[in-house]
Amino acid sequence: MKFIKPKNDNAENVDWLVSERVRNLVKTYAEYTEYTESEIVNRFLLNLLDDRDFIAWIESKRNNRRIVKQLEIEGLVGDEKIG
Repeated sequence: MKFIKPKNDNAENVDWLVSERVRNLVKTYAEYTEYTESEIVNRFLLNLLDDRDFIAWIESKRNNRRIVKQLEIEGLVGDEKIG
C-alpha cells in the first residue's frame, strides 16, 4: 500500500504578469489534467531544474550554498561545487 504524502508546498501568492494566452493555456491544461492552475504552474516550473546549463550556472556562482539550499538541489550539484 502506498501512503499519501503531504504536499508541504509552503505556497505564497506571487505578483507576476503573464499574457492572456498563457493564462488561458494554464486554465485549459488544468481542466484537462484535473490539477489546479497553481499545481500546473508549480509542476511546470520545477522542470527548469532539468536544464543542465542552469545547474552549471548555479555551480559556477561563488557562495552558492544559499541558492542550492533554497532550490533543494543538493542532489543535482556536486558537493565540491557548493561554496
